[in-house]
Amino acid sequence: MSGDPDEEGRDEVRGARRIPGPRPAADDFGDLGRVPPPEPARPEPEPEAERVPRPAAPALVLPHRVLQALLGAWALAACSAEETEAVEAHLTECAPCAGEAQRLRDAVGLLHTDRSLDLDPLLRSRVLESCLSRRPAKIPVPDWAAPYDAETARLDALLRDIDAAEWHAPVRLKWFEDERQAGRRTTVAGVIGHLMSVDGLVGAALGLDDPLPGAPLTPTARTEAYWSSARRPPTRAVREPWREQSHTLIRTVSFARGGASELSVPYGSFALPLQDAMLDRAFECWVHGRDIAKAVDYPYEPPAAGHLHRMIDLAARMLPGALALRRRAGLAGPARRLVSAGSPGRSLHLEIEGSGGGDWYIALDSPAARGSAEQVVAQVALEGVEFCRLVAGHVRPVDAAAGQRGDREAISDVLCAAASLSRL
Repeated sequence: MSGDPDEEGRDEVRGARRIPGPRPAADDFGDLGRVPPPEPARPEPEPEAERVPRPAAPALVLPHRVLQALLGAWALAACSAEETEAVEAHLTECAPCAGEAQRLRDAVGLLHTDRSLDLDPLLRSRVLESCLSRRPAKIPVPDWAAPYDAETARLDALLRDIDAAEWHAPVRLKWFEDERQAGRRTTVAGVIGHLMSVDGLVGAALGLDDPLPGAPLTPTARTEAYWSSARRPPTRAVREPWREQSHTLIRTVSFARGGASELSVPYGSFALPLQDAMLDRAFECWVHGRDIAKAVDYPYEPPAAGHLHRMIDLAARMLPGALALRRRAGLAGPARRLVSAGSPGRSLHLEIEGSGGGDWYIALDSPAARGSAEQVVAQVALEGVEFCRLVAGHVRPVDAAAGQRGDREAISDVLCAAASLSRL
């Protein structure tokens, strides 16, 4: 121990309790908003022995009719958790509800908006085929009238989707006339009036009421008569009489059975058998359906492959006659080698590619001659829809995207003859 009194004093201070200094004023803390609030007092945990477990929620019990009504909402994932549990428990016990639930869940997949809303052009045929395989129709639609039935139904579906204003959308109709492309402006409603007017030729041949009694027999003159007789531009009201007329034509040829297929339908300067006239009307319905779809910015697919093939075949069968007419008018080259009727003659190989395609041999020198693969002097290759656009007069012969080989004059004559088949 030291005897220094200062050392002893320091020892006393060292052992004493320290006194805190004076607290600063509140203003010295600066922004009081930055001072963190005091932490809340934490509750004392319950003793293990005093904790009472919460009872589980009872499972939802619903009657069968309610569960059945919830299947649609369940398929759309719109049920609550309790309803979903109840429905799924019920599906394990009820086979009819389980089957219905599966069908509803599959149908929900069709509601996705990222898929195309356009129906497959073959869908209607598949549905009809499925229905008829289960229960055949007592009065079936003739096979040669099926393309007209399908195309009028497709066009009617398009017309049901457009609004009132779009019936007055401008449409430009095009065809090939006097060695150049001709055109006429009308509206969507005007196009349907045109189809109804020309379909009246088929109806008149079948003994039905003519929508334009006393009108000329040529398609162009009948259409002009219809357009000029209207007191005001056609409106959407034209759809009902057009659709009723198409239904009547289909019913009439169905009841007429097979004997009506060769009935002659006059077109003014020429005539067609009824089965070919129905194909012609199906082709026109599709072509003008495309015109309307373009005017209202709507996608429109080609016909089913089998129907498109028949339309192309009709045009190919009409080419020798059209070529002979152009030759008599001085618009085609002279015949090179005449043969007797039915004998093979100089021919052009028309190769149609894609859907509905095939091979046709077009007699060049006489409409009565038979096209022959052995006497081909030229070949033309075209895609199916492009060939139909040429026949409809929507593309000029010189602009047709055709693969060509052989006699250039024969190729030009056939392409121009194909375009000459078009009309208003």
